[in-house]
Amino acid sequence: MPTDALSTAAPPPILVSLTAFGAAEVRRHGQLWFTRLCHEAGADGVEVRSELLVDAASELPAIAQAVRDTGMRMVYSSAGYLWTADGALDIAALQHALNAAQTLGAPRLKMAIGGFGASSHASLMALRDSLEAARIELVIENDQTPAAGTVPALQRFFDAANDQGLFLGMTFDMGNWHWTGECPLQAAAALAPQVRYVHCKGVQRQPHRWVAVPLADSSAPWRAVLRALPAHVPWAIEYPLIGDDLLAVTRREIGQLRHVAAAMAVQTRLSA
Repeated sequence: MPTDALSTAAPPPILVSLTAFGAAEVRRHGQLWFTRLCHEAGADGVEVRSELLVDAASELPAIAQAVRDTGMRMVYSSAGYLWTADGALDIAALQHALNAAQTLGAPRLKMAIGGFGASSHASLMALRDSLEAARIELVIENDQTPAAGTVPALQRFFDAANDQGLFLGMTFDMGNWHWTGECPLQAAAALAPQVRYVHCKGVQRQPHRWVAVPLADSSAPWRAVLRALPAHVPWAIEYPLIGDDLLAVTRREIGQLRHVAAAMAVQTRLSA
């Protein structure tokens, strides 16, 4: 790419996944409250989480109105799996997620593949038809399970979908690979062409488990992972945002991510 094109390329939009504030706090205040906080903190958008909705019938329209008023970007994350453990497309879970995304006015829906397997291939066209009818973009996330969060499982899925003309993007959660024992750099090398959205998440190893932490505290090579992924897809904060002044904490973390993006852009220009 020419240097002048790189110099004018837009930086990645910075979103906040509302789960970053902790389930108890989000359920106590509501996702509308945190959507407004994120806007005040300077975020470009938010990711609304199905598992944190207390009263979806009232919350979703209210969040949708707030987002329309502010012009923020919107992603809807459904905790439901696309395929059941026996490999059947879960039409009910898919339709429920699509309906919620439409109510929000979210053009992008994030889900994990769940139990997708060899017997699931025949249902890919039903998935395509549902997405086309809803006019919603689906992005597939690597979760923390062996069935839906490893490179081989995701490559098999994307290969099968691509073979049938169903070209889906991916939500690349840079932290989740550690839960499945995979290398995030190798995952980025294998899956970068599919990536349309990035979950920024630092990790640390405790005696018996991995935990999510801010990027600055991460033991993983997160800068190298970001450099290996498409440069201008949205980044979402999905690590803990905790403190007495949540607005200040959120504003600081958004600013730090923008600083990282700007530094990466300069490095790209210099190496071009």
